[in-house]
Amino acid sequence: MASLLSDEEKEKAEKKAQPDWMNPTLAKLTEDYFSDPDWIYERKLDGVRCLVFKNGNSVKLISRNKKEQNHIYPELVEPFKDQKQNFIADGEIVTFDGHITSFSKLQARMNVQKPSDELIKKTHVFFYLFDCMYIDGYDITALDTRSRKALLKKGLAFDGPLRYLEHVNEKGEKYHSEACKKGWEGVIAKDATKKYVHSRSSNWLKFKCVNQQELVIGGFTPPGGQRKGFGAILVGFYENKKLRYAGKVGTGYSDDELEELRAKFDRLERKTSPFSDEVNEKDTLWITPDLVAEIGFTEWTGDNKLRHPRYLGLRKDKDPEDVKKEKPEA
Repeated sequence: MASLLSDEEKEKAEKKAQPDWMNPTLAKLTEDYFSDPDWIYERKLDGVRCLVFKNGNSVKLISRNKKEQNHIYPELVEPFKDQKQNFIADGEIVTFDGHITSFSKLQARMNVQKPSDELIKKTHVFFYLFDCMYIDGYDITALDTRSRKALLKKGLAFDGPLRYLEHVNEKGEKYHSEACKKGWEGVIAKDATKKYVHSRSSNWLKFKCVNQQELVIGGFTPPGGQRKGFGAILVGFYENKKLRYAGKVGTGYSDDELEELRAKFDRLERKTSPFSDEVNEKDTLWITPDLVAEIGFTEWTGDNKLRHPRYLGLRKDKDPEDVKKEKPEA
């Protein structure tokens, strides 16, 4: 079988045995939207980041915090087994609410270890792949972004739940404007001239249409009136290894989520506050800060509190101590 890589690409890439793990590139937030011929722009998907490792008959879906996802998304494993190439690729697992990717709707799958056939049919998931780090026996992280994406598109068969994430060239501001009008979460801008790095990098930037980020749950308030479970969660972020309080979140929950979350909270209850800041909320119940929630909000206040927050779901692909306040790049 002919090699996927050109002779020039082979000189830049590294011939080596396929590694068991590669850290993913993480994007930085910016409010400085721009257009540049050396950059590409992709749709920002509202799902779960995942790497896929295909080596012979072995296929592993692994989250960014190194947790295997095969048993959660079995219908995504099988299509990768049919691929001819061995590879490591980067992407996002999503489900849709109409034409919009929905993290809230994906909750129905994220928390189920072995989904039934009925649940799989009810909540369809898709794997959108947007980068490739290893293929055809070569570590290709030293190649530029467009070259890696070209090898991804050429080397894999995209069918069924496997999708290739297209991009646009140069016109970042126009694409961001169109994304917001369509109700997307935003756009990811990527420097097309740069290699793939295994850390958070300014080579990838988030152009957001809505404010949304992960926050750690450190406590909750009791339910009032006819409400089930609890009233609101108390959330925060880590700064200098201390959990800073960012406010309470009382909206966005279904009745089932209120009861399911309360059961989790009861198992984590503790007597003291995990927050480094004083929390002036009555009758607060504290929990060990092991849970990470995705929260939507309008803006941050001057004292680092959330304005108009709403709960979107739990995240299992992010460790609590890695949760920091996202700050736009200067």
